[in-house]
Amino acid sequence: MANSVLVSVQEGLPEPSWFAHVEKFVLLAMEKLGYDGEELSIMFTDDTLMQELNKSYRNIDSSTDVLSFENGEEYNDEDGNKWLNAGDIAISLDMLPVNAAYFNCSENEELKRLLVHGLLHLNGMDHGDEHIEKNQLPVCEMLVTQENLLSELKDEIIIGNE
Repeated sequence: MANSVLVSVQEGLPEPSWFAHVEKFVLLAMEKLGYDGEELSIMFTDDTLMQELNKSYRNIDSSTDVLSFENGEEYNDEDGNKWLNAGDIAISLDMLPVNAAYFNCSENEELKRLLVHGLLHLNGMDHGDEHIEKNQLPVCEMLVTQENLLSELKDEIIIGNE
């Protein structure tokens, strides 16, 4: 069975020119990870909303680049297919260029990293206190999985023509 991805932009924000390419990339990443019959939503936000979400759900009064809200509920659709509602991912459009500059990479590469990171969190993976650091290889399973998948998907383009 296929997977399903709903992509949206926070009300009042303009839709990025690359917006239509996000779903295809996430579906490909889900397929490569072996996910089947899962649905999730992705919302692109600004830092103000990310700060509110981070404060409400993590008690951290600052913005962040990506948040994942795992759901895990199963249901059957009208055709009798069993689905897993993986949850929701929020990504800050304001942090995207900041992260890309920090990691000295394109916004395309950084967006793919944020999407895969959120996707792995929705499926129960965690990295504890470890984070991707500039010029350092990750050690924990989640971040190693993330970087390996990103290597496999290095030629995929969401933003621009790399």
